Amino acid sequence: MSLGVALFGATGSIGESTLSVIKAHPQRFHLAVVSAHSSVDRLVSIIEDFDPKHVILTNAAYAEQLLGRLPPDFKGSVAFGEASLIEAAGSSEVDVVMAAIVGGAGLISTYAAVCAGKKVCIANKESLVMAGGLMMTRAKDQGAVILPIDSEHNAMFQCLPESYVIGEQISGLKQLTLTCSGGPFRTWDVERMEQATPLEAIAHPNWSMGPKVSVDSATLMNKGLELIEATHLFSVSDQQIEVVVHPESVIHSLVEFVDGSVLSQMGSPDMRIPIAQALGFPERLELDIERLSLTAIGKFHFEPVDHKRFPALHLAREAISEGGDRPVVLNAANELAVDAFLQGHLKFTQITSLVSDCLNHIKSQPMSSIEDVLEIDKMCRRQAFEWVRERA
Repeated sequence: MSLGVALFGATGSIGESTLSVIKAHPQRFHLAVVSAHSSVDRLVSIIEDFDPKHVILTNAAYAEQLLGRLPPDFKGSVAFGEASLIEAAGSSEVDVVMAAIVGGAGLISTYAAVCAGKKVCIANKESLVMAGGLMMTRAKDQGAVILPIDSEHNAMFQCLPESYVIGEQISGLKQLTLTCSGGPFRTWDVERMEQATPLEAIAHPNWSMGPKVSVDSATLMNKGLELIEATHLFSVSDQQIEVVVHPESVIHSLVEFVDGSVLSQMGSPDMRIPIAQALGFPERLELDIERLSLTAIGKFHFEPVDHKRFPALHLAREAISEGGDRPVVLNAANELAVDAFLQGHLKFTQITSLVSDCLNHIKSQPMSSIEDVLEIDKMCRRQAFEWVRERA
């Protein structure tokens, strides 16, 4: 029986890779729901290729443009606005939700899918950074199955027994190791990074990603967000997580046990691999991709993180260690700072400076609900915006 997939964030890099996997396995999956924010051209192309039952455009300003370009034979429904994602997440026609909306914008729809007890493939790491505790508690209460899509967390999951359930404590675990390529500025000094342009920052050496994630990889904030994400997914403290630079991006993560055994997952830097693993779990899906050749690679290299040049990882550790609303502040400030950098309003090195200022000067607020998370996120973005204006 074909499983209905709701793809939230279809026009980004994760969305494109997910569509590739669905297309390769038409007997296993069909696109039940597809969403985009404002990319009408690409959304129309997806409708023509996959004939989804439900289409959502979250930016209603483009509604007329989309309606005027729908294929003549399209018989599905069309909805507008973010509230439509919440309804779609709970639809009986949806078996699997691929949460691929970038940034805090993906929180509500991801949370709705968890509350609906769905199988949720989480590529939206920010939803766990902002509300990981709430998300994991709701998943347990509602019987939702969470599967990680980030290549690092998916690698860790693959190294654990097939019976392991995300969110449980791992028997005999000693340490988790996240690897990172080091990004495009791995060998740059601080003075050179101060002059880095957005085009240089998004030129990731190994992965094909959107601009926001690419900049996060350049600052290593992406690894900080993944560290916070891992604490929730695998029920560990940040002190049990090590981060090492691995320029080849072949070993995606390692899991060390108390007896000294270390398991790792390797593969080509292709996001279709973790996506297929999660969609097909517990079965393996065949993929037509470039196969890993150890002889072609020849050698693996590993380096410690230089925290003086890349302070983002330390900021993330502080945020998750302090807990409460600190990860929300970290994420909101970073998203706004990255956007300001991409628009030319901040220097590259000012991204982490702004995040640090927000963490140091925004007072901690109580947080016990998803509404609290959203309010703190909004407040922090307002404050960060004012600081960007002062620096511009």
